[in-house]
Amino acid sequence: MAKYLLLKHYRGAPAAVNDVPMDQWTPEEIAAHVQYMHDFADRLKETGEYVDGHALSPEGTFVRYDGEGRPPVTDGPFAETKDVIAGWMEIDVDTYERALELAGELSAAPGAGGKPIHEWLELRPFLSTAPTITE
Repeated sequence: MAKYLLLKHYRGAPAAVNDVPMDQWTPEEIAAHVQYMHDFADRLKETGEYVDGHALSPEGTFVRYDGEGRPPVTDGPFAETKDVIAGWMEIDVDTYERALELAGELSAAPGAGGKPIHEWLELRPFLSTAPTITE
């Protein structure tokens, strides 16, 4: 089995076919989208392919170390030009082809007007071993 991360973006990915920002959806459209996500996850739980997933707030802050005894440096909230992750789902599947199939299905979640979003999802494999450093 191979683990993959399916990343949903608020912005930063190519535009979806049904490209209406979620803050412009009706409460019913949001509920239908969230229900689709839950139903999708429940189906994958039954097959043993679901690992975990969460939605994320669009707000966030970048943080980095700034030296011994100094407070962390922050940058945020995110600028309009930065890529912002909306959420993620971790799956554990037998093949890359199965990961592609599931990502394609998840991309069909309903959005504005109840129509599929056709959103671009980022499919990222987990490293199975630590990278080797060569000198």
